[in-house]
Amino acid sequence: MFDIVYLLEMIGIIAFAISGMIVARAKNMDPVGVFTIGFITAMGGGTLRDLILDNHPVYWIQHQEMPLLILLLSVVFSYWNRVDRIRAARIVIPDAIGLGVFSILGAQLALDLGHSLFIAALLGVMTGTFGGALRDTMCNEVPQIFRKDQIYASISFVGCWLYFLCLWLLDNQAISLTIGLVFIAVVRILAVRFDIRLQRDASPH
Repeated sequence: MFDIVYLLEMIGIIAFAISGMIVARAKNMDPVGVFTIGFITAMGGGTLRDLILDNHPVYWIQHQEMPLLILLLSVVFSYWNRVDRIRAARIVIPDAIGLGVFSILGAQLALDLGHSLFIAALLGVMTGTFGGALRDTMCNEVPQIFRKDQIYASISFVGCWLYFLCLWLLDNQAISLTIGLVFIAVVRILAVRFDIRLQRDASPH
């Protein structure tokens, strides 16, 4: 039977790993650094979620094919010269995709384990944002989740509630998952493209 959740997990992992590797290459890291940043970006949020929920073994230990996939990607990013042409600013699209996928899947896992909608939304935000925060911190950047010129966690939070609403209205998990993650990814990309933010600096008088 086709497993849409597993497919989405793979898409999210690849997207987040690529976002981390782009930044690692921009910081001139060696292959070990490229793998490490890619792995932490892709697996950090899910690992935090599993530890909080006492869901053992954590995801990447259950699915060893995912770390192997990240390792293969890191080899490509380390030794394929054309990767150097990718600017760090290009992480917006893969990062937005990863944010959408992991926010919704994190929230769904919390629901599956019997937690309330509010707790599920918070865990969705943690799952979607923690890997990127680790990536930015380890690459000596201010994490996007904490920057005034970005809307990040709030998009994830709203997207999780949209997912819950769709589940209630449509009673179809696959469609609801798709709507939730597409909303988060698209709004995140548009927010960066059109400089939409929650707070702006006061204009000088």
